[in-house]
Amino acid sequence: MSSKNVSGADNQQERLKTAGWITGFVDGEGCFTVSIFRNPQVQRKLGWQVFPEFVVSQGERSLSTLKFFQKHFRCGSIIKNSRHDNHREDMYKYCVRSRKDLKQIIIPFFKENKLKSAKQKDFKIFVSIVQLMEKGIHLNQKGLRQIAKMALKMNRKVRPKFSEILRY
Repeated sequence: MSSKNVSGADNQQERLKTAGWITGFVDGEGCFTVSIFRNPQVQRKLGWQVFPEFVVSQGERSLSTLKFFQKHFRCGSIIKNSRHDNHREDMYKYCVRSRKDLKQIIIPFFKENKLKSAKQKDFKIFVSIVQLMEKGIHLNQKGLRQIAKMALKMNRKVRPKFSEILRY
């Protein structure tokens, strides 16, 4: 006797393929990052803003890939970066900056669909920082320093300007 829910099995297989493709793509072209920058208007007491962000970058010819990410996750935005660097085309990035979307959509997806590259380590730090922010830790000097130390361990090629927080 054949199953009447064949399409359900097919849909599940397709979801698994899509999740694997997304994870692999992010391993190569994505980034979990936490920036900290001066912004006296946002946090008057400390003058620093903690900015977690999930980003996937592509050239203009692959803009449809970023639109796929946006449609799949149902959050985030696509931003044009007119810098060409080593490219002959405009660069675009798909960004998720909303802590709510990071917490409810992006983090659960990548917890379930683990990255295979060194980005998994960055992801774990990223998750810890977002969790600390949910508790309001970033709103006091000690917590801000803790987050800055953690962020310095993530995908950094050069020491960021916010490293001065660690001198306080």
